[in-house]
Amino acid sequence: MIDTPSLVDQYCHGVLRTELGLGTFEAELAGARGPAAPGTTFFDTQKGFAVRRWCPPLLGLEPYCPPAHYLARRRELGVVESGRRLLRGSGISTYLVDTGLPGDLTGPGELAAAGAARAHEIVRLELLAGRVADTSDTVAAFLENLDGALDRATRTAVAFTSVAGSGSALALAPEPPAPGEVRAAAGRWLAARAPGGPLRDPVLLRHLLWAAVATGLPLQLHAGAGDPHRRIDRTDPTLLTDFVRATAGPGTTLVLLHGYPYHRHAAHLAGAFPHVYADLGPALAHTGARAAEVLAELLEPAPFGKLLFSSGGGVLPELHVVGARVFREALARVLGGWVVDGAWSLRDAERVAAMIAAGNARRVYRLDRAEPAAA
Repeated sequence: MIDTPSLVDQYCHGVLRTELGLGTFEAELAGARGPAAPGTTFFDTQKGFAVRRWCPPLLGLEPYCPPAHYLARRRELGVVESGRRLLRGSGISTYLVDTGLPGDLTGPGELAAAGAARAHEIVRLELLAGRVADTSDTVAAFLENLDGALDRATRTAVAFTSVAGSGSALALAPEPPAPGEVRAAAGRWLAARAPGGPLRDPVLLRHLLWAAVATGLPLQLHAGAGDPHRRIDRTDPTLLTDFVRATAGPGTTLVLLHGYPYHRHAAHLAGAFPHVYADLGPALAHTGARAAEVLAELLEPAPFGKLLFSSGGGVLPELHVVGARVFREALARVLGGWVVDGAWSLRDAERVAAMIAAGNARRVYRLDRAEPAAA
């Protein structure tokens, strides 16, 4: 009843260019750092069942076929052809791609070509700072080159993203660090880091976030569960409230990514602050058959113009498919149910569905004016 013909995936990653064995595929499916417990499989999860439901038909198999049969068919087609079929079967018309995930992954242009779609880059701040540090000999050069790199990124990217909003760094101080603090922190980091080393210094992370806000591009902040080694209570997006309040103002846009299992908290912030938006992606993909219930919870506290679809997919093209298909089904069940009950008109349900599926992202990221990434 409720159709969403066009999807803008407002946060995802590229896919692997190499084949995977069963064990490696399972680990990537679950986002795990190790194998499943002895005698178990990561296919026995909500996400695993969703892959078995939605992906086999795109490769010419019956739904729910055994995982070994599915992976054999995947290898038979080859990584390029199987990826092409899966991505084109997702129904996603535009990808916004965070290029900061490690691994041999396709870039935005390649992802767009494989999926017969458009794609735009999201620049990860920590990776950008690391690349600048690799080519800067002094603190002064690093800070000057970082300003230049941020400015250049605004010419091609549609947003910045940062993982500074996750884990113990979530409760960010609500003001930018002083210039002297930044110089001292940069000196410590440059002296201690190995080439390519990650950026974890809280002062530099705050400097990056405020510098990104000043560019006027949307800033995406990761929150919610993700890294199993982080204490989950420290990933609640409401810990960002002081930072969110401090950044309020004309031209500022914050997008709270992921959020689950604190998805209602992210939706609350989106409802409370005009410049805050909430991502629906992994909250739905992780819950699979229960995604409709989770979506209904997100639709309670947040205005509908503040919610954005994403697949959160990456590494495996299956994750883009699952994110899109689960979202579409959950949206149809929730909004369609309200139409049947007489709470909503069909016209309003279709209008809101189009907003969440694509329209909100097109407005927030100014996609009608952005040039897609080249293959």
